[in-house]
Amino acid sequence: MLETVLQQWGGQTDLWVFGYASLIWRPEFEFTEERLATLHGYHRALKMWSRLNRGTPERPGLVFGLLPGGSCKGVVFRLPQAHVAAALPALWAREMPNAVYDPRWLRCRSASGDVKALAFTLSKRSPSHTGVLSDETYRQIFSGAAGRYGSTRDYAQLTYDKLRALGIHDQALETLLQRIGR
Repeated sequence: MLETVLQQWGGQTDLWVFGYASLIWRPEFEFTEERLATLHGYHRALKMWSRLNRGTPERPGLVFGLLPGGSCKGVVFRLPQAHVAAALPALWAREMPNAVYDPRWLRCRSASGDVKALAFTLSKRSPSHTGVLSDETYRQIFSGAAGRYGSTRDYAQLTYDKLRALGIHDQALETLLQRIGR
């Protein structure tokens, strides 16, 4: 899939990446510009099983995915064309260790203009999509699921805190954190 994404990009311009969760507070790649942006047609949802980054096979955690419908406010990052060959494989290894996301080139709107950015989306048909979870299930996951990058609870809280710092209000995430107890 990485080869396909590189072919779709074409290599003639800088590459934009849309961050909506951990990428906004820990991008781990060099960028020359970042902008607040809105992606229409998808929303941020803590509805993706994580058996590596935020959980284990025995005790799965959760990570955010971009699910169809609504809109999502986040950050677009511009990677300079000359650095893409080094930066994209590392980003790919982080975001796609199990190839669960569907990478897509999507139009993101910012105050400085629209950009076509690489975004990691999640199909509701994916076996990694959780479907509807009860508050009790979220509480159980938040009480102990952790993986190579830390706990689900910390991941959700760090995302919430960074969104707030950027002036982005995610009502669904705020409500979830309040319901299950921070």
